Amino acid sequence: MMYSDTMLREVLARARRIAVVGVSLNPVRPSYYVARYLGLRGYDVIPVNPLHAGETVFGRRVQGSLSVIEGGVDMVDIFRRPEAVPEIVEEALACFPDLQTIWMQIGVEHAEAAARAEARGITVIQNRCPKIEYQRLHGELRMGGFATGRISSKL
Repeated sequence: MMYSDTMLREVLARARRIAVVGVSLNPVRPSYYVARYLGLRGYDVIPVNPLHAGETVFGRRVQGSLSVIEGGVDMVDIFRRPEAVPEIVEEALACFPDLQTIWMQIGVEHAEAAARAEARGITVIQNRCPKIEYQRLHGELRMGGFATGRISSKL
């Protein structure tokens, strides 16, 4: 799926509070370092994983489900297999009336769940990583030697 840089930039700019579903306590797992990175960039990251509910990861208490999060979230970032997505999307739609974005990580797509969220006016991004997109759009990948397709005088 193709998403414009403008759209991705807007999604990342308007999100302030992000629930990361499927976060791992293992620092070498992508769900850990993506959630930690987003927190370091100023997002209020809520880690969600029923297997680790009540434990602490990067200074945050892990929640057992979306339904126990107090207050709303702007974005739900899904680190789960595609077959788990419909249930997560349904819970997100039920819990967060002001939800703006459902983001499915690299390798995660679910057309029906995406359509259900989009029908409610929610932006859906599939098979992408917010960390990678943030880094790409803010010139951070260049520091790692990646060609970003953007010309800049910054290193």
